Amino acid sequence: MNCIILDDEPLAHQVLEHYIMETPGLTLVAKFRNAVEAYEYLGKHTIDILFLDIEMPLVNGVSFLQALPNPPKTIFTTAYKQYAFEGFELNALDYLLKPFSYERFITAIKKTEKVNSAPGPHSGTLAVKDKDGALILKQADVLYIEGCKDYIKIVTTEKTHIMYHTLKAILQKLDPSIFIQAHRSYLINKIHVIRISQNNLIFSNQTFVPIGESYKKELLLHINI
Repeated sequence: MNCIILDDEPLAHQVLEHYIMETPGLTLVAKFRNAVEAYEYLGKHTIDILFLDIEMPLVNGVSFLQALPNPPKTIFTTAYKQYAFEGFELNALDYLLKPFSYERFITAIKKTEKVNSAPGPHSGTLAVKDKDGALILKQADVLYIEGCKDYIKIVTTEKTHIMYHTLKAILQKLDPSIFIQAHRSYLINKIHVIRISQNNLIFSNQTFVPIGESYKKELLLHINI
């Protein structure tokens, strides 16, 4: 896989170059300390992985990635953990906090390999901002999500999370092949539905979710009934 580095720190370049050289299957094709030069390069070349710093002169790494019309798979490399949520929001593959070990670097590369072999566009995870940064959940573990004004309740196979978020915004993050809106206040994961009654869905944890009349037809088609 072809890689480039965008980082304003020479030491960071040295570390990443060494890690890339030590890793079979990775090739460093270019490196930049200037965001403008990197932007021009990406406009003319296709790469597999971008190793991207965040705090750089003139252009913030998050803003740089947002500006790319066709961003490559990106691994953030930064000394600032407060940008983790923004990284997940931009679908970054990983967020390496400097200084990071070679073992941690390899973990990030393995995530890249999983994405390359995945059948669809969704990562299988769900990142939702909370007071400590971001909560990362496996979408397959989510039974349903209930919305109430500016808050949502995410019910998983293990526990329930109350988050400051909107149901409409969370819908954009979910895999449409398994999630569907069953009621104006509920998004459900059809994988965990074990029974359907006239007005309710029953889940594997024995909880009930109401079916909205205006959503019923599409819901039943989605579950193939």
